[in-house]
Amino acid sequence: MQVRLPKRSFSEALAVLERVVPTRSSSPVLTNLWVEGQEDGLILRGSNGEIDLELAVPAEVDGQGARLVPGQLLGQVVRGLPGELVELALQDGELTIESGSFKTRLATAASDEFPGFEFAVDSLVNIPARELSRAFSRVRYAASSEDYRAIFRGVQLELHPGRLRAVASDGFRLALYDVSLPIEEERKLVVPARSVDEIIRVLERSEGDVSLGAQAGHLTLAGDGFRLVAALMEGEFPDYERVIPQQIALEVRIPAALLRDSLKRVKVLADRSNHRLDLIFNGEALDVVAEGEMGRGSEALQAEVVAGEAMSLAYNAEYLLDALGPLASTARLRFSGAASPSIIQDEDDQGYLAVVVPLRV
Repeated sequence: MQVRLPKRSFSEALAVLERVVPTRSSSPVLTNLWVEGQEDGLILRGSNGEIDLELAVPAEVDGQGARLVPGQLLGQVVRGLPGELVELALQDGELTIESGSFKTRLATAASDEFPGFEFAVDSLVNIPARELSRAFSRVRYAASSEDYRAIFRGVQLELHPGRLRAVASDGFRLALYDVSLPIEEERKLVVPARSVDEIIRVLERSEGDVSLGAQAGHLTLAGDGFRLVAALMEGEFPDYERVIPQQIALEVRIPAALLRDSLKRVKVLADRSNHRLDLIFNGEALDVVAEGEMGRGSEALQAEVVAGEAMSLAYNAEYLLDALGPLASTARLRFSGAASPSIIQDEDDQGYLAVVVPLRV
């Protein structure tokens, strides 16, 4: 088997797979990449036991064959190649790599023990890759990183008639994102947050629609040039909608970038134990205040009051910044009280909603 392909496309595909392929594993076969030549291109597969990923790289291929190649080593070699074109040759159990003046041979292994990839036969929904990536990206920050929080260490993907929702929470904050889609059934799938990170990277380099399916405790995605299988978590989120406040005491509008920049400046002086930052509303005047062992910082801003009266609230500055992160235009902030959850939305993107619980002071 002989293969010719651009170094750039080869290197980019390997960079994505290297994040999936472990450097060490209790199952040594998983430290390898499946490299297979087919008539229409080069197929690369990697797995870490939780997520299986297959990428198709356009290439000129003469002959067919499949072998296992050490994943991290292959990535290092290809990134350092001097030429713009890479030539691969598989013969007598060795993979020869040539580019420019450089040539090397890598030992390979038989592909028999490599885990098989199983994909759902029936698709639950087709969704633009960028839209699914956006849904996951908008909420990923709110997933818990604590082992004891179990189900909250994942992102829940919900299928409802007419819409798809991604939601994440760590018990102190909540983020959800809705996408309108022609869906007919109800389904809830919880994807481990670590797998979501890799899914986002794959989706960001994909064009067109993605077919989303599920079978035997796994989420499957298939799109232009890739197929992916991710193990799902057992269970589903508690009734998170009950924490979204219905009674609002104060609602304001303010440019999201203006508020974010102010929070970043002022939070430098916040207490390092709880990162406390105060928002003090008085009419259309907003004071952003933080005070810690190193001093005090404050900034005066203007916010448009939609409804409500003066109010002072304290937050973990990092949580507030995370919630504001996805907003591109005007932030709509709705406060139910100084000790009860607050809602953050983007005026131009009603699909996104974040809930942040103020600090108890």
